[in-house]
Amino acid sequence: MPANQENHFYQRLQAAHQIPIGIIGPKRLVEQILRVIETFPSFEAVPRVFEDAAEASMLAERLASETEVLLLSDPLSHRKVKENPRVTVPAHYVPLTDAGLYKALFAAHQRGLLDRGISVDTLTETMVRRACRDLGMTDERWNVYDGPVYASPDKLIAFHQAGFESGGCSVVFTGQQAVAQRLEERGIPSEWLLPSDQDIVVALERALLSTETRRSKESQIVVGMINVDHFERVAMQRSNEHEVQKLKLDIHRMVLDYVESLDGFLAHQGGDEYLFFTTRGIFERESGGYKTIPLAKDVNTTHGISLSIGIGFGRSASLAGTHARTAMRKAKEAGGNACFIVREDETLIGPLEMADPVREVLSFTDAELMKHAVDAGMTSAYLSRLLHNRAKYGQTDYKVHELASLLGITVRSAHRLLLQWIDHGLVAIAGMEKVPRGRPRQIFRFICLDRTSPEAGDAPD
Repeated sequence: MPANQENHFYQRLQAAHQIPIGIIGPKRLVEQILRVIETFPSFEAVPRVFEDAAEASMLAERLASETEVLLLSDPLSHRKVKENPRVTVPAHYVPLTDAGLYKALFAAHQRGLLDRGISVDTLTETMVRRACRDLGMTDERWNVYDGPVYASPDKLIAFHQAGFESGGCSVVFTGQQAVAQRLEERGIPSEWLLPSDQDIVVALERALLSTETRRSKESQIVVGMINVDHFERVAMQRSNEHEVQKLKLDIHRMVLDYVESLDGFLAHQGGDEYLFFTTRGIFERESGGYKTIPLAKDVNTTHGISLSIGIGFGRSASLAGTHARTAMRKAKEAGGNACFIVREDETLIGPLEMADPVREVLSFTDAELMKHAVDAGMTSAYLSRLLHNRAKYGQTDYKVHELASLLGITVRSAHRLLLQWIDHGLVAIAGMEKVPRGRPRQIFRFICLDRTSPEAGDAPD
């Protein structure tokens, strides 16, 4: 595949059917938000960096026509955006809590700057007192700015400078980068208070709930299929039929409790398969944003049993059911103990974390990518196993014998498929491994699964 076509292919893969969110702030905070937003599969980030908070209003106005919601890095830039009547989309900002103060206090301690009091803005006195008490700094003095969190840099600088010159503090903690920089230039030690990842998660959740797309999807139908992996084998390990029936009842009760937590409806399909219905908003919250299935962990911990789960989204019950069956097939093809989601646009999310820890939950896989893979000779079963391995172990690089083992094929067949996939732009040669004897072994990278590649972008869905 030519480079320009490959770039376009990955751009379409990342951008399709996501909610565009404008991210506005200084470079360091924008980068932190982009890292956290990877755990929000519904968002497509549109980042904009400013040097001064005064630029936020202009950047927001430009983004208003191409995004559904805006996330500002701090209260001051958010205030400036809210004052612009031409910005009509919802705007939120990342709140700063005392979680950011702990790290800043530690940094100041390492610099030997806590010999006197501290001067703090953006946070409340209650937050400052709690953090200092937790760190055993009850004898320390603190001076907290009691004005609005969106105060101008000039007001904050004047406040902190007065405290420093009077001997009331030896270090300043500020929520504005510009204030920290200007104070340092004046010889006043300062630490920039940064939000924690959890602060950013809270802000992103609020932003998501305010979007029109999200509100319309909250009540969308979700169909789920649950299958107990290798139940016959598990049943054979029980001493008698009475124990088998007790196991079935235990599993049924656990599935029923899980579906109840989803406010859903459960139907036992007979044998070892269950069908349930719920709504998308509830399922997303209970799965932590499509990250984990607590039922799978509970069943595995209690009975040592794994589950295969298929989840289908759709604009009708029929379509959602069809997608759930497709997702179930993906889970089985991955070897079981997996959950996949097929969305209304036929894109694929998965695997979600089950009984075994998942190193990285994958972003959605575009329907066009799946079609492209199939056209290149990569069957649905092969793609499912590669996706599963990518999420559990973060693996995208394989030697030919490793790939053959994963896919359950001969080394010769693996060689043939790799050449075919290279020709179609799904795989590239990443390097060579030297061995004590014989020729070096090639290492093959599945670039179609590598989210960290430049083509794949930094903000997956």
